[in-house]
Parts: sequence; structure tokens; C-alpha cells
Amino acid sequence: MSGLVFAGAFNPPTVAHTRLAQTALEQTGSDYVTFVPSKQTYIRDNQRKSYAISNEERLDFLHKLAGSRPWMRVSDYEICQKEQPRTYLTLKALREMGDSGSLLIGTDKLSELEHAWRYVPEIANEFGIVCMEREMDDATLIIRNSPFLQSLSEHIRIVKTPDTYRFASSTKVRNCFFEIEERLNMLQDMLEPEIYDQYVGGLLSGMQIQSF
Repeated sequence: MSGLVFAGAFNPPTVAHTRLAQTALEQTGSDYVTFVPSKQTYIRDNQRKSYAISNEERLDFLHKLAGSRPWMRVSDYEICQKEQPRTYLTLKALREMGDSGSLLIGTDKLSELEHAWRYVPEIANEFGIVCMEREMDDATLIIRNSPFLQSLSEHIRIVKTPDTYRFASSTKVRNCFFEIEERLNMLQDMLEPEIYDQYVGGLLSGMQIQSF
């Protein structure tokens, strides 16, 4: 069996994550996609996010999605490590556990490979890279304009993805939840507790976001 490895924050996972991953799965003829969420501390300290959904909750979200998607696997490998591992090390560890696969990335990450990543030649040569070309990006042009990426081009496969889910992003989802929370706090100030509990209580209880 052959697979793809989709590593990211998934903070939270959106329809873009699942449906574009499924598109890549179908276009490459792969058997599964393994979603690998990164550590909460990495999202905060390295990606400089002001807040992040907890490790446990992001894992729970992904497992719920995988429950109705036979092609989807979830790995807690990175979350369980003391420090956030490099992607190459994650790919090697997953291979040992039977989840071997090419690295699945978007065109936004393609431009970062030369300067923001380590072990990229090893990733390309040993596992291969599948790039989801999305929005208005031109993956072929990005590769053509980079001698570094050109040297790895035989190991990079580009798959076309629909623009249908361009609107969906984890950042927009988080912002929407915080807007809802702010309005609920306003309602709580204007209603007696008994009315608030009956009318709006528990609306956000299914999602706890940790602020930093």
C-alpha cells in the first residue's frame, strides 16, 4: 500500500484539509493519507500564533473525521515527542510504523522548502513530495524559478486541486469562534444566569481554545 503524509497544525482541521487531501489521494492513486498534527508549543513558539487548540482536542477532531473516511489515518507521533521533530524524522518514524508515504504539502510550503526546512533533499529522494497546487499559485513556475527546487523536480509531483475550498482556513475558523465567544460574553452580561443557561449555555463547550 502507498500513502501520503500530511503534516500541519490543523488548528482546527477544515474542509480544505480533508477535501484537498482526498483530491491528492485520488490523483496520485494512493491508498491513504496520514494526518500528523504538530505540537501545540510549536504552533505557539515557532509559528508565532497567539493561541492554539490543545493537542488532545486537535487529535480528537482528526479522529472524528477519520471515523467516516476509510482513507484517512491519524498519527500522534509529533505530539508525543518531547520536542517538535523535523519532518524528515517524522517520515522515517512513520515508515517504521507502517505509515510510509510521500510528503503532502501545499504550494505555500513549496516556496519555503529551500530556506525554512531541513533535510529537503533527503525527503525528496527517500519519500517524494506531492504538492497541492491551489488558489492562483503556479507550482511549475515556482519550481522553474528556483535552482534548488529544480534539482529536486523529478521527485516532486504536482496535483491540481479545485478552488472550491479557497475560502476555508483554520485562521478564519478560529476568528469566527472568538467572535462568537465575544458575543456570548455580551449576552451573559445582559441575561440572568437561568435564561442564559437555557438559551445559549454550552454552545461553545465542544471546543476549548487555549490563549497564550
